[in-house]
Amino acid sequence: MVKYSQMICRTALSQSRLPGLRYSLNPYMGCEHGCVYCYSKSIFRDRQLALNWGKFVKSKQNIPEVLERELEHKPKGTIGLSTVTDPYQPLESKLQLTRKCLEILSARDFPVSIQTKSSLILRDADLIEPGKFDVGVTITTMDQELAGKIEPRSSRPDARAQVLEEFASRGLETWLFLGPIIPEITDSRESLEKVVEVARKTGSKLMYDKLNLRPLVMESVKPFIEVERPGLIERLPKLLNLESDWWRETSSTVKTLCAERSVRFEPAFPT
Repeated sequence: MVKYSQMICRTALSQSRLPGLRYSLNPYMGCEHGCVYCYSKSIFRDRQLALNWGKFVKSKQNIPEVLERELEHKPKGTIGLSTVTDPYQPLESKLQLTRKCLEILSARDFPVSIQTKSSLILRDADLIEPGKFDVGVTITTMDQELAGKIEPRSSRPDARAQVLEEFASRGLETWLFLGPIIPEITDSRESLEKVVEVARKTGSKLMYDKLNLRPLVMESVKPFIEVERPGLIERLPKLLNLESDWWRETSSTVKTLCAERSVRFEPAFPT
């Protein structure tokens, strides 16, 4: 059961530490998608808030007005929409906060990078124009049943692939985030190949990353993994080490699959 509420924000644009982004813009706080591996909960100091992540969505009622004011004096830089939560929450179909922000951004000189797991973004194709925007979609697996377990309320993987197809056909720069790659669950050559094929078909750059056991992530993935792959949870920390044989082999497989298909690729978080 997801709890919905409203809030008033004091700022719209926050400094971002993610590669290639100067600012982050999050029209919502909380997320309905319920991904078992979600990292967002690890950034909060409030443990109770973090533990309830996925069970609430707060809409920032006044964020379009605040954004418009801030753009008047902020130095130019790329805005990530969104970095903490998905900008296309199911609630967005009703509230249209993300769309209102896009209407403001489309008239400004700030580049915008959008990342989502929702096909709702297609509603805003009239605002998302080449040259000013790029669109990225997260796909962990093309297996619909498995995706339903790890990303229960996100759009289906094939619907996300269609998002890339549509925006690529409109001349936008598109990219695919393959991650997090989970050992013995989404790391088979067949699984990786199907995702890489989406990138090839749409001409999208592919960025990849492994599961990161940030604070509270283990607690959220444990119930799923214990059912899906008994005995794996104890081995996860060792497997997920950057120097592990598993990661060397898995990242090598991703690179090989991309190279064979002339897909541009890079690690999401270069070390």
